[in-house]
Amino acid sequence: MLDALGYTLALVANRRLILSTSFSVLFILSFLEAKTAYEKGQALYLSKVCYSCHGHKLEGMNTFPRLANRAKGYMAYKLKRFRSKKADSQAQEMMITYSVGLSDEDIENLTTYMYEYIDVASSESYDYSVENYGDGGS
Repeated sequence: MLDALGYTLALVANRRLILSTSFSVLFILSFLEAKTAYEKGQALYLSKVCYSCHGHKLEGMNTFPRLANRAKGYMAYKLKRFRSKKADSQAQEMMITYSVGLSDEDIENLTTYMYEYIDVASSESYDYSVENYGDGGS
């Protein structure tokens, strides 16, 4: 199937379409190949476009809350409430649209990703080999 898709894409003259479709195919394949709950949750977070409000690093943006390293049980409770079309405030009502189609497994994977989130870029930001004494001048 992928060979036929690649052949079809090769026939398309517009490079943007080829790149866009190739990216979509790779994204879908990466979602299917996810193995751990963390990886599945990450793929679901990206596919549901949660990052558009909550940020790529789950840091929260503007009035949207931070999701990184929050209590897993609380996050599961909130997602299940949203899925059952219940919200505590008008601002939270927009989450209902994104949560309605989630299964219990999806919620488990998403909350695992949120609870165990590690920012890979900043996880190695401190160099322990740097000495913090001597030759500081004074």
